[in-house]
Amino acid sequence: MTRSEPAAATAVAAPVPPRDYHLTPEQVVQFDQQGYLVLRGRIPAPLLTRLQHAADVWIAEGRAIDEGDPAASDYQWAARGGERRMFRVDYLHGKGQPASLELLGSPAVLGIAESLAGPNAVPTYESLVFKDEGDGAAIDWHQDAVHPRTHRIFNIDVYLDASRAGEGALRVAPGSHFEPVDVCQLQEEYGWDAPGVIQVELEPGDVLVHDVMVVHGSEAVTGNRLRRTIYYEFRAAEQIAAEGPWDAEWVDRRLRLIPLGLREHVRTDGDAEQFTWNIAPSLAPTLGDDDAAELRIAHLVHSPGSYCSAGSVPSGADDGA
Repeated sequence: MTRSEPAAATAVAAPVPPRDYHLTPEQVVQFDQQGYLVLRGRIPAPLLTRLQHAADVWIAEGRAIDEGDPAASDYQWAARGGERRMFRVDYLHGKGQPASLELLGSPAVLGIAESLAGPNAVPTYESLVFKDEGDGAAIDWHQDAVHPRTHRIFNIDVYLDASRAGEGALRVAPGSHFEPVDVCQLQEEYGWDAPGVIQVELEPGDVLVHDVMVVHGSEAVTGNRLRRTIYYEFRAAEQIAAEGPWDAEWVDRRLRLIPLGLREHVRTDGDAEQFTWNIAPSLAPTLGDDDAAELRIAHLVHSPGSYCSAGSVPSGADDGA
């Protein structure tokens, strides 16, 4: 499942001077070749603590919400082991916990986004995916989204809890991101032990960056601990303009999240290094007067992925926490 030349190698590098928060050229090459990259201790400890608290609040609120409430659609559930289990929270920024915006506006996240998608990186999805204590259901092999690979599309996965081999840690097939993969055949032929597959062990505050086409999943476990991961997907505005699935108005609305994130990062981490946003003037958004109205931009349409099931789970809805 490997090739010698990365499909994204021709992507134009960000035309900005490199900063400490950017990926190194070697890290970009590794990402392009392997389809994933591990960044140890990327999230500062105080921000990590705020994110862990925010995740607890989001999960508690999701469990308390009435199924008939329109907001219930932001919380995803599944029937597992005879029980109804929640496993994902979508649209984090509008749920009363500013840590999600602080994370979005941090150099830790935007430095990765600019390194891989260029200065016009668009934050396209944000979600909290978690495996609850004792809910160790398998997440079958899958590719989040399949696309023509004219640009990099990737998730920045922020781990709030430890992920251990033997406890359902994410399995990744390095180099599997260059073309669509028949994940059903992969599962049938190899199970979880396909050639070259690795288990990625991570600590709280570590970040895993993964190409949306890299094959990944996690096997079932019993007696597992709580594991929470925040996923931010990014795409270049140029890629969306050429290939969709969203229009220019949607991109403009999503880009408005970045100045809100930058502002929250300054407010909370004013003494820390700040990200310098290099968005093209033609794409620079104008914020409205109502911040709350900017925080939940529905997706409505999604990029199809490759899943061994009836239909496709939307991109950005990665269940491989």
